[in-house]
Amino acid sequence: MKTMNVKALMVPLAEYATVPKDATLYDAVVALEKALQSFDQKRYPHRAILVYEDMPENIVGKISQLDILRSLEPKYEQMMEKGSSLARFGFGRQFQKSLLEQYKLWDKPLNHVCKKAAEIHVKDFMYTPGEGEYVESKASLDEAINQLVMGHHQSLIVTQDKKIVGILRLTDVFMAVFDAIVSPESK
Repeated sequence: MKTMNVKALMVPLAEYATVPKDATLYDAVVALEKALQSFDQKRYPHRAILVYEDMPENIVGKISQLDILRSLEPKYEQMMEKGSSLARFGFGRQFQKSLLEQYKLWDKPLNHVCKKAAEIHVKDFMYTPGEGEYVESKASLDEAINQLVMGHHQSLIVTQDKKIVGILRLTDVFMAVFDAIVSPESK
C-alpha cells in the first residue's frame, strides 16, 4: 500500500458538493444533486456535502446522509448526543421502536417534513471534522486506511500545503483494495 498515495484516489474539491455555512438544507441537497449529475459515473456517487466558510477552500464541516435525515426530525436532538447510537449501548430494535412511538418521531407525512428543508440551516446540524479526519495528499494509502479504520470515518479531508484540495472516500479506498485483491498479481 506504500506505493499508492492519497492524491491518486481522492476526489478533487472542485468535483465535490459544497455549500456555504449559512445555506439551507434545501440548498445543500440541490448542490449534491448538481455534483452527482456532473460526476464520473464509473465511480460511486457522492454521499456527503462539504460545508465552507467564506470561500469554498475553507471547509468547516460535512453533512452526511444520516445528518440530513436527523435534521428533518428535530426530536432526535432531544433524545441523543450527536453522533451516538443507541445500539452501541445494548438497546435493541424493540426499544428503538418504542422511542419512535413515545417521541412521535416522523409522525407527519414525508412531504410535510421535507418542506422544512428550506428553513433548516446547515450550520445547525453539520458535523465538524476533528484533527484525525485530515490527511496529506502525499500520504501513503496505508496511512489513510489506518485513519479511516481507527476513526470509523467515511471520508478524510485531503490537504496539500495546508490547503484543502479534496476528499478521500472510504468507498474509493475500498475499491482500490478490492481491485488489488482480485487482480491476477495477487494470486
